[in-house]
Amino acid sequence: MKNFFLKFFTWWNSQTFGTQFWTWLYGEYVGSDEFGNRYYREKGGKINKGFGFQRRWVIYNGVAEASRVPPSWHGWLHHTVDTPPTEENYKPREWQKPHQPNLTGTPNAYRPSGSTLKSGRRPAATGDYKAWRPGE
Repeated sequence: MKNFFLKFFTWWNSQTFGTQFWTWLYGEYVGSDEFGNRYYREKGGKINKGFGFQRRWVIYNGVAEASRVPPSWHGWLHHTVDTPPTEENYKPREWQKPHQPNLTGTPNAYRPSGSTLKSGRRPAATGDYKAWRPGE
């Protein structure tokens, strides 16, 4: 019962019933990535007359977070490349790091030195700052 309400009322958990129905009617499965996200395009790869290009979309495995789309699929979703990674031998360049989702708001988020959220003590002030006072 919980899954029914989640699919009916929340768009950020995988897909809603509307998206599931649209995908069933008009979608063609293209492939999936290492995170379990599934990628679709319009059946037959036809061009959508209303948009002027082929519609492509992703059904997220879990929370809908755009930063969870790896670079190989990002290019295909945004029409930078026409061939999906499943139809070619995509190999990341040697300078590319492994994909990492956006960690903002999580315990693993980047916190620069001096941040109030970073553990430890802040560095001492250097004394080169003078606060502004009205009338000065």
